[in-house]
Amino acid sequence: MTNIMTQEILIIRKTREWLLASLENFTIEQLNTIPPGYNNNIMWNLGHMAATQLGVCYLRGGVDLPAGTNEFFETYRSGTKPERLYTTEDLEQIKTYFFSYFDQLQADVQTSRFDNYTPWTTRYDIAVKNINDAVGFLPFHDGLHIGVIFGLRKLV
Repeated sequence: MTNIMTQEILIIRKTREWLLASLENFTIEQLNTIPPGYNNNIMWNLGHMAATQLGVCYLRGGVDLPAGTNEFFETYRSGTKPERLYTTEDLEQIKTYFFSYFDQLQADVQTSRFDNYTPWTTRYDIAVKNINDAVGFLPFHDGLHIGVIFGLRKLV
C-alpha cells in the first residue's frame, strides 16, 4: 500500500471519528428525522458514507463485497433513501463499518485484489483509474455528506 493511500485512510478515519463525536448528543429520533424539503436523514448519510466505500473500492474494482455486507450496501447505496426508521443497532453497525471496512480494504490491497480495477469517471467528472484513486475520492465524497449532515443537524 502506498504512503499516500495510508495517509488518505488516516484522514478519513480521523474525520469520521470527529463526525461521530459531533453527533454523540443526538437522539436516535433526531438522527432519523427527515426535515421538510429533504429526502434523507443523518442516519442515511452516515450509512451512505460507509456503503460508498464498498461500491467505489470493491464493486467498481471488480471485487466481491466483503462477506455479509450486501444488505448493508443495498440499504445505503447511491439512489436509495430511508425506507424505515433506523435503530440504535443500525447506528452501531454503521459505526463499526465506518472503520472495519478500511481494515479489510488494506488487507485486500496487500493481496493485490484490486490489480484489475476498471477505470470510471464520477458524476463530478473525477477520473478514478485504480484503487489509489478510489481511496483518494472518498474524502471528497465524505466531505459532501458531512456538509449535508451539518445542515441537517440545524434542522432536527
